Amino acid sequence: MFSGLKKLYPDADCALIHGGALQLLIGTILSAQSTDETVNKVTPVLFERFPTAEAIAGADIGVLEEIVHSTGFYRQKAKNVRNACAMLVEEHGGEVPDSLESLIELPGVARKTANVVLGTWFKKNEGVVVDTHIGRLAERLALTWRSKNSKDAVKIEKDLMEIVPRKSWTMMGHVMIWHGRRICPARKPKCEECRIAKLCPSAGTFA
Repeated sequence: MFSGLKKLYPDADCALIHGGALQLLIGTILSAQSTDETVNKVTPVLFERFPTAEAIAGADIGVLEEIVHSTGFYRQKAKNVRNACAMLVEEHGGEVPDSLESLIELPGVARKTANVVLGTWFKKNEGVVVDTHIGRLAERLALTWRSKNSKDAVKIEKDLMEIVPRKSWTMMGHVMIWHGRRICPARKPKCEECRIAKLCPSAGTFA
């Protein structure tokens, strides 16, 4: 299944535009309950005004809220972004750490965000990103068996980590997200256009 997706999307990569670990970290925090397209419009404005962790940590919260407003849940996101940057400054010299343990201690950062940063920027396969697209596809493609709930990201991640070689964990996330966006959305999946439909137990079962 994974090999088929990889052949379909050999150039799959993170859709969040970034120029470093900090930009990717902040962009991923802002992407929760938002779209990459929206975040990609916000982050250039944010980093032009506040280019470093130190600058963001010292920013006025109202200004941050105004900048990230369009991403939704802007008050909590602005708070998390500023507090995460403050912790980066205080505990990591203003740099983004490259360990899962350190990343998930930052405000607003859970396994998904940490895995995005580690896999995409640091090229470290510490886990599999599980977002709404990957959770949905994992169920439809019968790649998860511990959970029938696509929101149970931790269980789904464990299943995916068991069936895909560690060296491919990051790429698996990219190709599943691309396929979920292009062919297999939550509503009206394009089974007739899907080139891996013959491998999918859910193909053709949607009204």
